[in-house]
Amino acid sequence: MGENVCMRGTDTQQATLFSYVSPEKRVPADHPLRNLRETTERVLRRLSPRFEAMYSEMGRPSIAPEKLLRALLLQILYTVRSERLLMEQLDYNLLFRWFVGMNVDEAVWVPTVYSKNRDRLLQGDVAEAFFAEVLAEARAENLLSDEHFTVDGTLLEAWAGLKSFQRKDGAGKPDDGDPGNPSVDFHGEKRSNDTHQSTTDPEARLAKKGAGKEAKLSYTGHVLMENRHGLVVNTRVTQATGTCEREASVEMMEDLPRKAGATLGADKNYDSAEHVKHLRERGVTPHVAQKARYSAIDGRTTRHAGYRVSQRVRKRVEEIFGWMKSVGLLRKLRHRGQKRVGWMFTFTAAAYNLVRLRNLAMRPAPAGA
Repeated sequence: MGENVCMRGTDTQQATLFSYVSPEKRVPADHPLRNLRETTERVLRRLSPRFEAMYSEMGRPSIAPEKLLRALLLQILYTVRSERLLMEQLDYNLLFRWFVGMNVDEAVWVPTVYSKNRDRLLQGDVAEAFFAEVLAEARAENLLSDEHFTVDGTLLEAWAGLKSFQRKDGAGKPDDGDPGNPSVDFHGEKRSNDTHQSTTDPEARLAKKGAGKEAKLSYTGHVLMENRHGLVVNTRVTQATGTCEREASVEMMEDLPRKAGATLGADKNYDSAEHVKHLRERGVTPHVAQKARYSAIDGRTTRHAGYRVSQRVRKRVEEIFGWMKSVGLLRKLRHRGQKRVGWMFTFTAAAYNLVRLRNLAMRPAPAGA
């Protein structure tokens, strides 16, 4: 009888000195990030002159701003909670290395170095420029409506605790003296934005979503959505006040070219006489949801079929906020100050648009096309 031959493979791992397979070959041709990366590369090439003007010709080379922005995009797209976890992913995740543009054997940045280099971008208007170039991609594909829009706002919980919300005159109740996590008794003390301010983030304001909800230190993030494909065309971050949503909507519409027949859909919070007047003066028809009493619009607006379409489509703006909070790390802010929060809000909106553009590009062609 012949000898039995065992075909079991060996469970051994041999370290190799060289690898001849690039990250490019490891990423599948149909991976969803490929289309998104191609769009991102076109955007970054157009921003290259701006980056050149931001950096000095002297001193040590910094991390390329293109790599910083690609890494920040990955952090948003994959909901990576911190810079340290992001660097850990870049150390062993070939997909992340490929997207950022790092070689297999390239050293990963120290988290603090990455954060300091990223802060240079936060100090400029790079987010607005990146957002505008992403919109240019959508406009080139004729995906944007220039007539029909929707506006809405949402509360963004600030990176500050209620213990930091103290009296501006310093006359509040003393704490227990613990420097790390002091205990403070707020019972019986009336607190408002007029008399109190956060020592952690002075620009944050105490606000709540509605009656019966708890109040939190917050900002308000606003988006202006075009109604054709649900893309974000403008953003704002303001302090959380009772009128900030209506004020921001007027400002965002002012940034757009005037167009005859333009409409703006919104919920009942935007149904005020002053707001409707501002929109009409600009030539925009206010398709706001009517209040039960004392509505600023009447049958002359609501009788048209376009009004009913706007009321149906406007609910899609909640999908944007849901994505930005659950995926884009904006449910609890990681930056302080209105300017930095606004930077991250706008950049996250640009990331949302990139995902939306990728999804639209991957749609099957209509029958007979």
